[in-house]
Amino acid sequence: MHINDIPSINASLNALATVLLTTGFIFIKRGNKEAHRKCMLAAVVVSTVFLVGYVSHKILVHGVHTPFGGTGTIKTVYYTMLISHILLAMAIAYLVPRTFVYAIRGNFERHQAWARWTFPIWYYVSVTGVLIYLFNYQWWPLAR
Repeated sequence: MHINDIPSINASLNALATVLLTTGFIFIKRGNKEAHRKCMLAAVVVSTVFLVGYVSHKILVHGVHTPFGGTGTIKTVYYTMLISHILLAMAIAYLVPRTFVYAIRGNFERHQAWARWTFPIWYYVSVTGVLIYLFNYQWWPLAR
């Protein structure tokens, strides 16, 4: 494995987290609490592995920002998405554990109330994480 492989691995982890979040959402809507619990726990594990990979990559590249190769309107779209992704990812670092604590303690009323906010934000962060990778490394890459 090479340092340049980490972003694609991280994007794959984000994509897997999105699938797990979607599946967990479907399970809870169908009343299957046990399958929901398993999917959401798996999503937390996958997201945690992503975070370790992301931080490791930033350490290995000495925090260097990956420049975006697009221009014009797409550059505005990219940076708007990137900024919202970063800000909401910081929120998720608090919201996800807090939402899980309520579930683990059996306080499902509070868990559900928090999940109404946590889920869409976590979902957005997960999906935009994949899009940021695609924008940066597949669709508008700079020579690296």
